[in-house]
Amino acid sequence: MPAPTSVPRPTPGELKLLSILWERGPSTVRDILDAQADANVGYTTVLKLLQIMDKKGLVDRDASRRPHIFRAAIAREETQRGLLGNLMERAFSGSAASLVLRALSDHRPSREELSEIRALLDRIEEEQA
Repeated sequence: MPAPTSVPRPTPGELKLLSILWERGPSTVRDILDAQADANVGYTTVLKLLQIMDKKGLVDRDASRRPHIFRAAIAREETQRGLLGNLMERAFSGSAASLVLRALSDHRPSREELSEIRALLDRIEEEQA
């Protein structure tokens, strides 16, 4: 797992915009605004946040045409890995077991999720053998 600081850490608001970009792909500010559930957020607010995110390396901007097109610069999985690594270090003293046990005890997984978890554990055990 990469060090928690190796990936820019998005704020909750930035994470919402990244989620839209991960789902929709490259988008204009208007596209992102239309996909937002929060009707109280304005165009200039989304634009300013995307500009900040561009400086942080969270999004890439294609300024070669109007309107500008934004896309996520980092994959969802890489962002999740960075956020999870940071949380594991800060809240669980680096213990993956503690993090997983807390998550599973607080949020009961479905049967399908349990099957995925078992399959992952089986793969990990096979790799360690």
